[in-house]
Amino acid sequence: MISRVLVPMDGSEMSEHALEYTLAAHPDAEITVLTVVGEPSPLWGEATGLALADDLEAMAEEHAEAVFDRARDLVEASDGEPTLETVVELGHPVRAILDRAGDHDAIVVGSHSGSLADRLFVGNVAEKVVRQSPVPVTVVR
Repeated sequence: MISRVLVPMDGSEMSEHALEYTLAAHPDAEITVLTVVGEPSPLWGEATGLALADDLEAMAEEHAEAVFDRARDLVEASDGEPTLETVVELGHPVRAILDRAGDHDAIVVGSHSGSLADRLFVGNVAEKVVRQSPVPVTVVR
């Protein structure tokens, strides 16, 4: 039985679909929504602000709050009684997801089908998680 589910969310529509699927398929599960804020690089437009922040962790939390607010809205609108935990990590998405995978019974991740850049980056994340996860992974489109 699946009682603890990890749902990585990045603010995209597909990651919201992953949470909606999780809420429907596992209405009473303990759900951890994980948002990974990439380590800053001058090549990443929005992340550049993180690189210049005095308190990187506080800035990452602030950045993730919009994602968490949407996750809370989806949970409140669901029919079940899930427990929601929100976690923000700094670093590489695949590594952060896999580091937390063992504490869960399953992972539900969204797969992007948008632009080529979305498919290469986020699709690549989903593919790597599927290949390396120690727990079952459901990919939602």
